Amino acid sequence: MPSEALFSHRTAAWLHGLDVPACEPIEVTLPQLSCTSHLAEVSLMRSDFTESEACEVQCLPATSTTRTIADLARRAPLVEGMVVLDMALRQRLVRLEELQRWTQEHPRHRGIGRLKRAMELADPRSESPMETRLRILLIEDGLPKPEVQMPLQDETGSLIARPDLCYPEERIVVEYDGATHRESMAADNRRQNRLIDAGYRVLRFTAGDLLHRPSSVSALVRRALSA
Repeated sequence: MPSEALFSHRTAAWLHGLDVPACEPIEVTLPQLSCTSHLAEVSLMRSDFTESEACEVQCLPATSTTRTIADLARRAPLVEGMVVLDMALRQRLVRLEELQRWTQEHPRHRGIGRLKRAMELADPRSESPMETRLRILLIEDGLPKPEVQMPLQDETGSLIARPDLCYPEERIVVEYDGATHRESMAADNRRQNRLIDAGYRVLRFTAGDLLHRPSSVSALVRRALSA
C-alpha cells in the first residue's frame, strides 16, 4: 500500500462495521496524481480527498464514514446505495446533515445526483437490507412512500404491531419475511391475527418475491391501495 492510499468503498464500509462483504478485490482510493498504477488483487480508484475525509480504523488508513457512504451511494445502483445508507444511519455512523454538507462541498463529483436521491429516500428506522429493498422497490415503481416501523394501535390504544412498512390511511401492512420468519412464525401469526382483527390487510413477501418477481410485488400492493 502506498503511503497516500486509503481503503475505501465497500472495504472501508466493512472496516467501519457495516454488514457488507469486505469484497474481493480490496477497494483502495489513491490521489489523482499518485504514481501507483497497479496493486495485486486490489481495485484502484483515483480521487483526491481532504484531511477530514481520511481516518484510521482498526489501525488501517481508510476513508471517513461520511466519505465512504457518499462514495458508495454515488457509485452503486440506487437500491444498493440505499441499503448501505439506511444501515449507516441506523447504526449512527453518519448523519444526513454531514452527507448534505459533503454534497455542497463536492457539487461536481460524479453521481452526486444519485447520492441526493438516496438521501431523500433514506430512513434510519429500516431494520434490514431486504426491508430497504422492498421499500425502494415500491417507491421506484411509483407507489406512495410507506411508513417504516410505525407503531399501530387498536381502539383501546394498545400496541398491535410495528410492521416493516405500512400505509395507515389505507390500512395496508407490508411485511418482509426473512430467514428468521420460520423461527418466529407463531408470534408472527398472532401479530397478523391482531392486525386483521383491527381492520388491516397484511401483505407478506420473501426474498424470492423481491429478487425474482419484483413487478408482481408492486402490482399486488398497488391493487391493495386502490381497493
